[in-house]
Parts: sequence; structure tokens; C-alpha cells
Amino acid sequence: MFATRSAFSLASRRFLNNKRSVFPAAFQAADKHTLVLVRHGESTWNLENKFTGWYDCPLSPKGEQEVTEAGKLIKAEGIQPEVAHTSLLRRAIKTLFCVMDETDSLWINVNKAWELNERHYGNLQGLDKQETVDKYGKDQVLVWRRSYDIPPPAVDKSSPHHPSNDPRYAGHEFPEEFTESLATTLDRVLPYYESKVVPDLKDGKTVLIAAHGNSLRALVKHLDDIDEGTIAELNIPTGTPLVYELDDDMKVIPNESGMAPLRGRYLGDQEAIKARIEGVKNQTK
Repeated sequence: MFATRSAFSLASRRFLNNKRSVFPAAFQAADKHTLVLVRHGESTWNLENKFTGWYDCPLSPKGEQEVTEAGKLIKAEGIQPEVAHTSLLRRAIKTLFCVMDETDSLWINVNKAWELNERHYGNLQGLDKQETVDKYGKDQVLVWRRSYDIPPPAVDKSSPHHPSNDPRYAGHEFPEEFTESLATTLDRVLPYYESKVVPDLKDGKTVLIAAHGNSLRALVKHLDDIDEGTIAELNIPTGTPLVYELDDDMKVIPNESGMAPLRGRYLGDQEAIKARIEGVKNQTK
């Protein structure tokens, strides 16, 4: 019996090795791990051209259309989310549920975490972007918006924009003077990704993350190994699925359709996506 079992095991190994040599692409595909990122659709404060940060505004009607289309694109691609992550802000949560609805995945587990929130814009939150440019100058505002490690002016606990005054952050400690740069946003996004998202990917699950422009910029900086100067110029469009395939070491498998420096690929009309990216870029012109 043992000899038979050994012979069977040996034959099985030979068969699998032969299959790998004859059909390498099929085995490589089986080793891929799929991660789908979606920035929330246009919000009412995006529409009004205000610094939003952690302010909890809803999607605009256009934003709701964008995220419904995002879900349709994901479904058309044959991608079936199996677990989801999002922030504590309604524009990202609504985006996630619209995508899940379109992909018939409303039943999957959802993890909500403040670590995936948008970057906090400190004392700029609620201000009109163009009026802020007119007051402080374009160069200063671009430093606040786009520099990697220079944050805007902070808010203190007397401000309604300080997280200590919002019940959803009860139990979390924040500095008396609070603001964030992209660097400090990365400091919270990356540990969450490594501790919560990577285990899902390694379990073979297709992961969907609906989040924000800057929390996703922080994440793709890590995924695509983007330097600080380049990430400052990178814009992520609203309501547009960005699909990554990762290997077993959680390294990105570059897609030839990726828009450099990103190695994942956007789903949808590529020219329309470029126009959305330009729209984000031009917000303070």
C-alpha cells in the first residue's frame, strides 16, 4: 500500500511539473492576487472646490453616477470582490456600497477604518480652494496641497474640524494641534494595509478598497515604489477602478496598460480617465 501511495505521489508531482512547463501562464495566473482601488466619486465639496479632508460630505449626483459606472466596469472585467475595506467617511462608504451593489457582492465582509480616511487638511478644511489661492498665493497653496511632508496650518480642539469633536473617533488619541501631510497619511495607511489588507490578499481573496485621493496616493506610493517628488504630481481620478495584480511576495505585477508611474491599470475609457486626472490637477489654477 505504501509503495502504491509513493508511486502515486511521484506520478502526481511529475504530472504537475509537466503541466507547469507546458502551461506556465496558467500557473502564473493562479498565483496572482487581485487588489482593486476606487477613489470615491465626486463629492459635494469637490463640486464646490473646497478643501474637504475629514469633513463628512456626501457624493454629488455626478459622483453617484461615477461610482455606479465603476461597479459596472469591475463586473464587466469579471472581477468579483470577496472582502472590502473603506474609511469612516460617507463618500467612500457610499462609493463602496454602490460598487458592491453593481458587482452583486453586498454580502461580503466590510472593514471600516479611520486609517483609510482622506488626509486631514487642518485649518484649510472648508475653505474654497481658489479663494485660498487668491489669499495666500498659488505657490503656497501648492506646497500645502502637494508637498510630501509639509502640512497645512493645524486646527486645535476648539475647531469643529478637530477629530476629538467627532464621535466616530472616540477612543482615538490625536494631537492638540492636528493636521496631516501626505507623509503622515502614509504613516497610518501603510500599517493598516500591511496588517489588514495583505492577510486578505495572501488568503487568496480579491480585495476591494474604496478610499480617498490622498490615502490612495499614499498606498500607490508604496505599491509602485514612487519617489517623493513624483508622488507630489500624481493625481487619482474620482470613481475610476484601479486594478493591481500582485505576486505571492505582494509585489506588483506590472500591467502594460498602466499609466506611469502606476503599474496597475485603470478600467474604462482611457482618454476620459486622463481628462478626470486633469480636472483634479486644475482645481487650484
